[in-house]
Amino acid sequence: MLLDINSILILLGIGLFAGVVNTLAGGGSLVTLPVLILFLGLDEATANGTNRLMVISAALVASYGYRSKKILTHPYGLYFGIVATFGAIIGARIAIDIDGDTFKRFLAIIMITVGVIIVFRSKSIASLDLPERLTGKYLIGGLVGFFFIGIYGGFLQAGVGIVIMLLLTQLNRMNLLRTNSVKAFSVFFYSIAAVAIFALDGKILWMVGLWMVLGSIVGAWLSSRWSVKKGDKVIRITLLIMVSYMAVKLWLDTF
Repeated sequence: MLLDINSILILLGIGLFAGVVNTLAGGGSLVTLPVLILFLGLDEATANGTNRLMVISAALVASYGYRSKKILTHPYGLYFGIVATFGAIIGARIAIDIDGDTFKRFLAIIMITVGVIIVFRSKSIASLDLPERLTGKYLIGGLVGFFFIGIYGGFLQAGVGIVIMLLLTQLNRMNLLRTNSVKAFSVFFYSIAAVAIFALDGKILWMVGLWMVLGSIVGAWLSSRWSVKKGDKVIRITLLIMVSYMAVKLWLDTF
């Protein structure tokens, strides 16, 4: 795909916005995926695959950041990452094979649902300061949960971080720092498999994805230093408005 200056600016722009959204609220893929489909004309599977470059790079940077601060995930991040990988392979294959209009309708529904959750969820997602539960039935529950998370992550990815945080804080009682560290590592781990599946099927446009990655790095850097009061609330509301508009457009585009 030959990119003109307007396309590059769009990719940088949505990458930057996604970087800000992911840092302050979560759900950047809710914006990037429909833009790739609706405004850049990518088919659904290629948009989905290309978007993974931004996902995997963000997860890698976050995982390295937590590790550098000695917030380690071993061995549970590896356990969860491995079972999620098996799920991601299944999910990615479904995403490649599914009918385009069906994917658009599914994406539209997920966009509205996750957008509302992001806007109205409480920030206090972590459980009380209780001992972690990472043995026996709780470990098995976590592994089963991550297998299904992997299927969804391989299929779409948007909003998967919210599900991971709920699982780890409520079932396994991890504190928020450990939860975010495990989340980053496991997403990076299973995203390797998802990217490989999409790439082998020729469903990744590497230069398109790399421009988005560059924009998201800038967005994450800027938002991490953004101290405007209630800035995250503004971002959440803006996200919901954009997501609602594009979800309706996606749905109507299937008729």
